[in-house]
Formats: sequence, C-alpha cells, structure tokens
Amino acid sequence: MLDNIRVVLVQTSHPGNIGAVARAMKNMGLWDLRLVSPRQYPSAEATARASGADDLLEHARVHRTLAEALQGCRLAVGASARTRAVAWPHLEPRPCAERLVAESATGPVALVFGRERTGLTNAELDRCQMLVGIPANPTYSSLNLAMSVQILAYEVYMAARTGTPSDQEAHREVAPAEALEGFHRHLAQTLGDLGFADPAESAKLLRRLRRLFDRARPDPVELNILRGVLSAAQGRKSMRSGPD
Repeated sequence: MLDNIRVVLVQTSHPGNIGAVARAMKNMGLWDLRLVSPRQYPSAEATARASGADDLLEHARVHRTLAEALQGCRLAVGASARTRAVAWPHLEPRPCAERLVAESATGPVALVFGRERTGLTNAELDRCQMLVGIPANPTYSSLNLAMSVQILAYEVYMAARTGTPSDQEAHREVAPAEALEGFHRHLAQTLGDLGFADPAESAKLLRRLRRLFDRARPDPVELNILRGVLSAAQGRKSMRSGPD
C-alpha cells in the first residue's frame, strides 16, 4: 500500500529541502517522490541532505504541472493551514493518514505540499479533494517543509503498520484526477455556453461545484454520463441559437 502513496512537492525553492524530504520519506517506508517545477534540481545540496536516501532522489519524477503529478490518483490531500471561503474537508494528520492508507489499497493517492513560503495556491488546492493541517502552538505554528512531511509520513507508516478501519468508500472505483479535471473544464464551459455563469467571474460558484462532486466522488461511468448530459445541453443551446 505504501508504494501507492505519492509525496508531491510543488515548486520547492531550496534543493536542500528536497533532500530532507527524501530522507523523511525513506525513514517511513515511502518511495514515490514527485517534484513539480522545482527551482533547482538535481542538486548536490539535495543529495547531501538526503543522507543515504539518494535512491529516492534518483527515481524522483519531475513534472511540469501538478496535474501531471496527480495523474491516475484516486485521492489527493493538500497540506494547508489556511481556511477557505468554501468549506473543504479538513483532516488532522492521524485520520488523514488512515484515509490515505485505506484508499491506497485500491489505487494511487497523493499528499501534496506547496512552496516553502506561500504554500499551495487556490487553483492547486482545488485539485485536492481534502486538506490536512498539523496542529501546533498557535503562537508559533510555523513548520518547515521537511518537518511537515516527516509528521505526516510517520502517521502514514503507523496507519499502514497497525491497520485502518474498514472503509467501503475506499474500495469502490472512482474517477481519476485527470478525468475529474476534464469534467470540471467541461462543466465551466457548458455553464458559460448556457449563459448560466461566466467562468471568468464565477470562481466561487465553480469551487462550490467542485466541492459537490468531490463529495460524490463519481466513478468513470457516472462521470461519462454527466459529460454526456453537458454535451447534450451544449448541443441544444447550439440548435436554439442557430438559423431557423
């Protein structure tokens, strides 16, 4: 199951942090490291900080976008301390780890970490079905990247070691990340075509709709049905607006 758990780092600024994350992952039996547009990689500093986890760095995959890094994932959890205007499922580390381990028995899952100073953007958080936050001293709650990965990786390791509660949801087929993104693009386009919403001015509406479908977690067949409905709606709109 641990082989199905990815750690995704988005636009890491300091190569030493990549090495420290690799070390933290190897300590806890995690192997799949994904890097999205790192500022500097490969790097001798990353190798030095890895302290024996060089094999993780050698096999780390570098992607241009977060969408590429999440391809094939049935669940993505973003690490974030920020609250959002549109409520998102927000877990603490232990239940988050239990959920990741349970879901990883069926397919790939991902833990997503943002930039050292600014974290994940709203658009990147939109690609995550859940968020995880690490409780800390409210007067000094700042954790560096490697610390955050270490805490969550430890919880994942313990969840895999001790077992997780049976979760029927974790074993049913769900549409992968890239299929969901295709659907959300199609939905935004259709709402614009129908005059229901202007995608350029309705970010909050589209985010609420994302939240709705993230709760539903449609399977591939259900997603195809929904896209068929959207295509039919677009077609009827074209017929009504065409010449008599």
